[in-house]
Amino acid sequence: MSSAKSPLIQVWKRLGPRFLPFADAATTELPLGRLLRLSFFQITVGMAIVLLTGTLNRVMIHELGVPASLVAAMVALPILFAPFRALIGHRSDHHRSFLGWRRVPYIWLGSLLQFGGLAIMPFALMVLSATAEQAPIAGSIGAALAFLLTGVGLHTTQTAGLALATDLAPEYKRPRVVALLYFMLLFGMMVSALVYGALLTDFSPGLLIRVIQGAAVITMTLNLIALWKQEPRNPERTRVDQPRPTFGQAWHSLKEKGRVGRLLVVIGLGTAGFGMQDIILEPYGAAVLDLSVSATTTLTAMWAAGMLAGFGISAWLLDRGGHPYRLAAVGTTLGVAAFAAVILSAPLESPLLFRFGIILIGFGGGLFAVGTLVAAMGLSTGEETGIALGAWGAVQATAAGVAVATGAGVSDLVTALAEQGILGEVMASPAAGYSVVYHIEIALLLATLVAIWPLTRAAQQGEQTSSSSRFGLADFPG
Repeated sequence: MSSAKSPLIQVWKRLGPRFLPFADAATTELPLGRLLRLSFFQITVGMAIVLLTGTLNRVMIHELGVPASLVAAMVALPILFAPFRALIGHRSDHHRSFLGWRRVPYIWLGSLLQFGGLAIMPFALMVLSATAEQAPIAGSIGAALAFLLTGVGLHTTQTAGLALATDLAPEYKRPRVVALLYFMLLFGMMVSALVYGALLTDFSPGLLIRVIQGAAVITMTLNLIALWKQEPRNPERTRVDQPRPTFGQAWHSLKEKGRVGRLLVVIGLGTAGFGMQDIILEPYGAAVLDLSVSATTTLTAMWAAGMLAGFGISAWLLDRGGHPYRLAAVGTTLGVAAFAAVILSAPLESPLLFRFGIILIGFGGGLFAVGTLVAAMGLSTGEETGIALGAWGAVQATAAGVAVATGAGVSDLVTALAEQGILGEVMASPAAGYSVVYHIEIALLLATLVAIWPLTRAAQQGEQTSSSSRFGLADFPG
């Protein structure tokens, strides 16, 4: 019996790293089970993102009758906190604690904020949807507080969680770890979107309360599991008499070790270039190519498949000596080709070309995202992991939020002007507003290539960004 089992076990050992996604990210110091458990914080972040920007967006407008402008303001509130991610990372780098933790307290604090925001959110929405005579100001304040708490919590959790993952992962495995964490974020978004949709099919206020509060309980549970026995305690490193540099001093020190400003410009331009189309691709397929509801629903799955492929390929290339700047440049170039395909699909009346463009957007975006995050990891040495990853997250989240809002606004404005004939006969088509947005995205991606060119040249000349340093982690943040 044991002899029969032995070959089978050996086969599974060989198959695991070869065919299971990112299984080879594990090491002796960070086995796969522990790494997957740590990545649970990305699942809860994905759950919160889908809930804030997707499910509640539709529920508040359609079922609860909340004005769209007010909904947009609520959804935008978490983005306002995104620029503070660099400060959160800096504080976790230099956290003072008798217990010897740096990152854990910040992940714990973020989890509490997420839980609190989700716990009060359904009741605040019920009050918000009431009539004007029933204290709408109280409803607006409560809903704004719920959205803000949830947004602050997810930004805090993700910033400290990424820093902890970088602390624990050996340098040579960080590309695979980054890809795994991105995969878990996308996995959390996809699964939670399907679950929310299925549970809220027969909508009722009571059901909404149960669903959101269930998400709060799951968030707290998964984040506690993710934190359990992850960060080693080191009281000497976090003793209260340790000097703590100011944020300005830490930022100046980080800037001296690499082309931080240029990299952040690249991240902002590229993220905006890939993300401006986020909420108009499906309407474009319906209005311009006459795709059915079921056909447009599959577009998100195609984008996600391309993104996952980008994660896997980027990790494979980086493992084999690829440079993150060149990887990001390749992803940006593919993004230009992808949006060109989307634009051409309208005059050619080709749904196939449109679908190919969407897959390529996901693939290029995956290469760009992993490349820039690995580059941000490599910026820091010593005690600057948190601030480096916080700066990356601050620019990335802010650029994504501004791009989505701008893309939708530009599309609506151009479409309205085209329908009135102000833009001439050439622009008098359903594709006009969408096409302008896609052209803007191509321009942004070309600007990204211009900004990243000196970085890729430096990489070709042997200027390697140091990534041998440890990234920061977290008693309770003061």
